[in-house]
Amino acid sequence: MDAPSPQPRLATQSVRFLPAEGSAPVEWIIRDGLTPYPEALAWMEARVDAIARGEAGEAVLLVEHPPLYTSGTSAQASDLLQPDRFPVFAAGRGGEYTYHGPGQRVAYVLLDLKRRRQDIRAFVSALEHWVIDTLGQYHVRGERREDRVGVWVPRPDRPPLPDGSPAEDKIAAIGIRLRRWVTFHGISLNVDPDLTHFSGIVPCGISGYGVTSLVDLGLPVSVPEVDSVMRARFETVFGPTVTRPFEAA
Repeated sequence: MDAPSPQPRLATQSVRFLPAEGSAPVEWIIRDGLTPYPEALAWMEARVDAIARGEAGEAVLLVEHPPLYTSGTSAQASDLLQPDRFPVFAAGRGGEYTYHGPGQRVAYVLLDLKRRRQDIRAFVSALEHWVIDTLGQYHVRGERREDRVGVWVPRPDRPPLPDGSPAEDKIAAIGIRLRRWVTFHGISLNVDPDLTHFSGIVPCGISGYGVTSLVDLGLPVSVPEVDSVMRARFETVFGPTVTRPFEAA
């Protein structure tokens, strides 16, 4: 007997995670080139503390990293299959191992939940909705799974999995951390990374599934093109944004 298909949790237009009335727009910051991971981490640490003290506004930092692996607080050593392939960094976020590299848009989301809702589950749901809504603009059906973190794309063009369930690939990862109700870390969306680089880890500790990207799905898009869509869809979920230049921590 075939195994039952995993039940998707689809985004709905009712998902909103807006700030309190009168709040300043979220600063939308894009750093060009490849950002070393320690620099991004230092920037987040400093900015989170400043937000918590009321000395800085909420922000989203969008970067690309050189090829690297990060480990979350639940990472298992056995899931790092090729420890010498790329540098490995302890991220401090929730989750397990993930890959970052060129062609993947990483969005670090620093929001003050005291200005919104002190509800971590609702925040994660809003992040998922943001990614799924972004994919929807490209007519890609992104789905969530109750038992697997991230955003998944059904692959009916591929043979079913060994247990008979439909094939599906992961297209985006989510991992967050909170300090004094300020969020940091965030999401990574595969636009056009080298998908073979994921083979050095068990992504997010989940084996048996593939990894895909927008380009792998046949969409000839670039990271800057996707940025504009991500920003528009972010605003529908989290509220207005304003462009700011990147300033090092």
